[in-house]
Amino acid sequence: MSTAPPPAARWARYVALGDSMTEGLWDLDPATPEIPRGWADLLARRLAERRDGPLEYANLAVRGRLLREIVAEQLPVALEMRADLVSLVGGGNDLLRPGADPDALAALLEESVARVRATGADVLLATGMDALTSPVVRATRPRVAVFNAHLWTIARRHGAHVLDVWGMRSLKDWRMWAEDRIHLSTEGHERVAQGALVALGLGAETAGWDDPLEPLPPARGRSGCART
Repeated sequence: MSTAPPPAARWARYVALGDSMTEGLWDLDPATPEIPRGWADLLARRLAERRDGPLEYANLAVRGRLLREIVAEQLPVALEMRADLVSLVGGGNDLLRPGADPDALAALLEESVARVRATGADVLLATGMDALTSPVVRATRPRVAVFNAHLWTIARRHGAHVLDVWGMRSLKDWRMWAEDRIHLSTEGHERVAQGALVALGLGAETAGWDDPLEPLPPARGRSGCART
């Protein structure tokens, strides 16, 4: 097993933009139980641990926000803060609506990515999740798939990083989700943070964690049999 140190994080100022997925719900840090904790907060901790100097971090995400609201309210603040890494994860609330237009959302996302990249900052995007097994949001799957296809093209065109939430097989395990089946649990946030490290080229932390794309081992009931 290699003992080489993990790659260093080069960013000094990280700003997270988005909705409830990034803000974090149903997952509270014992040290600050009044503040929700999301995957971006966990990612910021990992980035700070991999830097020689301090990391400045702000999570501007607000639950319920549509993509246009994220762009209008949060993006200008990130630009004013002169972030050198911006995670921009939105559109999920839009795509829950039956009349949502993934093509129009993608056009707005691309404009936003171009604005950030023009400053020289790196951008981290995230695909929508695959809702095949979700009885609540399964109907959004075709719209999310179209949006994801656009997102990969946008990333290639502008040199952005992509957190492949759609491809995370571990998220098909309900232990990764809170009781509302819409927001992530503590384990889910941890897995997504690990996936973000991979997307940024830093590699997942292997101590206690397998590939973040891999599913969890089967849960076992009292009889010792795996539950399905």
